[in-house]
Amino acid sequence: MVDALKLRIKTLPFGIHTVECHLDEAFFNTEEQTEVRRADVDVTLTVSRKSENTYHLEISCHGTITTACDRCLDDLDLPVDVDYRLDVEQSGTELDDSRDELLIVPSQWRELDVAPLVRDTVLLALPMTRCHENEDDCNPAMLDVLDSHRVETVPDGDDDQLSETTGTDPRWEALKKLKEQQ
Repeated sequence: MVDALKLRIKTLPFGIHTVECHLDEAFFNTEEQTEVRRADVDVTLTVSRKSENTYHLEISCHGTITTACDRCLDDLDLPVDVDYRLDVEQSGTELDDSRDELLIVPSQWRELDVAPLVRDTVLLALPMTRCHENEDDCNPAMLDVLDSHRVETVPDGDDDQLSETTGTDPRWEALKKLKEQQ
């Protein structure tokens, strides 16, 4: 865990405070195994203590995450450029993270670990589909293996298989006709 991301909120002086740190793949794979192979991410955390029990956090993350290409499984470098803002309020006895823009932490907490927020901010900024932009950049040997497993035609009379003419499951064809009738 990055100690710089553990804020001593009870003793933090009023005003604006900035914390900078660098994250590598160990940070993303410490708590749970992620698909991050390498990471080179710089984080700037700006904390503004507004009152005795309220804080404003601004998290800015810039760098590169290396993960597997969904198509060929080779390394894929993805840029990270994300900002996240969050208000933190200390009140009550229970943690409440039900709202996107407000985190309520128990009054007795002396420290706030921002590392999970940073981790989630970066990982959620990555695209759902992670492929090389151009298929020519993919591993040609892996693309050959994928092509060798591609189904081109299906034997006649097997309704549970793909349709020879459309390349789609015949059950979807019936749904498409219903949609076209609307």
